[in-house]
Order: sequence, then C-alpha cells, then structure tokens
Amino acid sequence: MKYSLLSTAVTAKATDCLVLGVWTKGRLSAPAVAVDTTLDGALSRVTGSGDVSGKVGDTLLLHPHSGLAKRILLVGCGDEGALDARSYRKAVGAAIKALLKSSAKDAVFTLAELPLKDRDIAWATTLLVQECDANAYQYDQTKSKKKPEYALKSVAVSAASAETRKAQTEAVKLGASIALGVAATRELGNLPGNICTPTYLADTAVKLGEKYKTISTKVLNEAQMKKLGMGSLLSVSAGSAQEAKLIVMEYKGATKADSKPVVLVGKGITFDTGGISLKPGLAMDEMKYDMCGAASVIGTLTAIADLGLKLNVVGVIAAAENMPGSKATKPGDIVTSMSGQTIEILNTDAEGRLVLCDALTYVERFKPRTVIDIATLTGAAVATFGDQTSALLSNNQALADELLQLGQHTLDFAWQLPLWDEYQSLLDSNFADIANIGGPRGGTITAACFLSRFTKQYRWAHLDIAGTAWVSGAQKGATGRPVPLLVEYLRTQKA
Repeated sequence: MKYSLLSTAVTAKATDCLVLGVWTKGRLSAPAVAVDTTLDGALSRVTGSGDVSGKVGDTLLLHPHSGLAKRILLVGCGDEGALDARSYRKAVGAAIKALLKSSAKDAVFTLAELPLKDRDIAWATTLLVQECDANAYQYDQTKSKKKPEYALKSVAVSAASAETRKAQTEAVKLGASIALGVAATRELGNLPGNICTPTYLADTAVKLGEKYKTISTKVLNEAQMKKLGMGSLLSVSAGSAQEAKLIVMEYKGATKADSKPVVLVGKGITFDTGGISLKPGLAMDEMKYDMCGAASVIGTLTAIADLGLKLNVVGVIAAAENMPGSKATKPGDIVTSMSGQTIEILNTDAEGRLVLCDALTYVERFKPRTVIDIATLTGAAVATFGDQTSALLSNNQALADELLQLGQHTLDFAWQLPLWDEYQSLLDSNFADIANIGGPRGGTITAACFLSRFTKQYRWAHLDIAGTAWVSGAQKGATGRPVPLLVEYLRTQKA
C-alpha cells in the first residue's frame, strides 16, 4: 500500500473513494461540509434521511455520480467534541474494512482532520496509516492458491491546513515505517515451525542487514555459545535437531561514536512442545508463535532503519526449538548459565527464561543504556490481561513509567506488575542457585524475578506478550505487537 499526504484541497482531488466523518444525528464533519457544498447538499439529504446514525464505526457507502469521487464513504464518529483516541481507531478500522470490500483502487481519508480530545493531528495521521496497513494485511505465503489482492493500492491523507502539512507528512512516513515493521513481525509469527526455524530467523536477520546498511548482523552457533558458557540456552535446544542460534543485529544510527545503545532482547522459541514437560495437544499449533518476541525485535529494527532513526540500537535474539528428543533436558537437571549461576530445571516448559537469561548476560558487553526484553513468556500473563495488555516488569521505575505512558499514547498497552524481593524466595532450590519456576501462583512475576537475577548491571524492563502477540480463533494470527510501543520508545530517546 502506498501512503501520501494530499497536496491539494479535498474538493480538488478526484478519487475512487472519499472517506468522510459524520457525527451523531447526521451532523457532518467540517471536511464533509466542504464536500457537501460542492455536491449541492447531497450529503445533507442522505444524513437528513436518518440512514446515517453517526455511531462510532457505522459506515455507509454512496455513489454520488460526480467528478469529485466515484464513491463516498461516510463513517460514524460519535458525538462531536467527544471523539477520543480509542474511538478514532475504531472508526478508522471500520472505514478501511468497508473500503477493502469495494473495488476502489485509491482513496482519500479526511478522518485525521477530526478534532480528538486526547491526541493531535500528527498522531491521528500516523495511526490512520497503521490501521489501514494492519487491516489490509493478508497471509498467504504457505497457501497454494494466493488470496485475491485488494483493489485498494494507495491511500492519501488530507491535510488540515498549510500549518499542519509538515507534521502530517512526517506522520505519514512514521506510520508507514511502523506498518512495515508490524507486517514483518506478523509474517514471521504466522510462518509454521517447520519453515521458521532458528536458522530461518538468523537468515532473515542477515538479509535485513543486507537491505539496510545501518544494520550489521552476526550469528553465533552452538559451538560458539558453548565457548561462552551459555549452558542455560543450550539446554533448551538439546532435544532438537534444529541448532540454536544467538542472533545479534547492531543498528548504528547515532552520530556520536560513543553513544550507548538501547538493547532489545527477543525470545525466539520457534516451536515449543514443552520438552519433556510436554504440553497438552489442544492448540499446541499456536506454539509456533513462541518466537513472536524475536519477530518483534526484527520488526522494530526494520521500522527504525526505514525511518533512519538517529540512535544506536542492538537487537539480540535467543533462538531455539524446544523438543522432547532423546538428548532433551530433563526435569531435575542442573545447568550452568553464562553468568555462572546454576539453574535447577524443574519444568522444561519454562524454557523462555532459560534462553533469555544467557542473552541478557551476553548484552552486558554493549554497555547498554537500557535493555528491554520481549517474550511470550507465561500463560499467567494471558490469564491476567487477556489479549489486550502486555505485562510489564522492571528494575527501574522511571523506565517502567515511560513505557506505561507510551503504551497509553500508542494504544499498544502495557500494565505493570510488582517485582518485589518478597517473590524471589519462591525460586529457591535445594540443589542449585535458582529454580526455573516458582510454583503455581504469580507465574508472570516469578518469571520476571528469575530474569532479574541476570540484569543487575543495567536498567531493564521485561514485556511479557504472551497474550498480545497473537489472537486465537477464527481470526487466528500474529498481531505485530509490541512494535508500535517499541518504536515510539526508541523515537523518544536521545542519541
């Protein structure tokens, strides 16, 4: 999809479809009033008939038979003066869904011009582009018959005024870059485990470095990881024929040579059977999504490279497949992590923290300003937050507050759980320095407590995206979260 800012007035641009907002009781939005004048009151007559409620997300497609637009899509936006960010997203999503059902090849959206209670026009423009792209996404890479392509190929966003044009132009670019990163994340997440192996993830990261010269990629194999002492990570891949990989992507965007990087660490379990602690068969196919943290790191680096962000960022992916082979790690086994801490593995299905802890020790060499790990880590996070909110835990409250605020801003929500010392004793082991599970309660918290043992050298935050990385049911598929949150965080950091 191509996105642009409209360089002319809406009434001067011929298009296949013009998208206009309507308030409750059929009251036309300001852009719709201008168009209505051009059409000699045709829109007023339609809204006056009562066929348009103005309820948020309601749509009505018209064919005005004019030179201005082949179609006009009226979109309900609720009460005038009450439109907020969440309702705006709902309205935009409804509009693009209706538009994609038509044969329109191009469209002009005026919805970003609508006044929002809690956001500015640049935010509205960026979100509009993101939502258009997200709704137009189709996965068919592993289908013998490809889905028919949508007719819609380009979307233009109207400018509110000459004063907003620069900000909106930058916002269109931002939205398109985030959309690119989200799509890359979704595509990786949706691939099956027999294709998207640790080696496939590594090859994808290498190709990213070939596409963007600001990214350099190196891949560590199991022999190299063994020399580094990554016994915890390697314990996860022991039962698999697929070799584990530690993937390191360095994005150099800062102008200062000594600028400390932000480090993103992604859990990349390309398929999780649970190992010897075998999962039940129901919905086990969804364990191909256990690498969505890794996918979000690749997607985020894709977005910031496309933006040309002036910042240094390192993306590290701990990639492995968790299988119950003859050499698989067993419950009760004890392994030694790269940090030197020994771990009693009480449950081989708590494998994400085992690959992450060695990656979190590895990244100390970059002397990071901040480290954020992203992982589909615990079912407890799903039980707590469902599919709406990612769990957030951190050893630095200022960092947590920043991520929480940006989650609200981007609508890519996170919510903080406590990381108190009182929970650490649940990880006590009679036979090692630490156990890899903390019992049946507070699973998201104890998982983060485990990781915190390996993050004492830097500011760190943990995002548990087990509930937000994909959706189940008829609309099953990866979501691309939390790429919008991560990109916004990186955009706010000084080089």
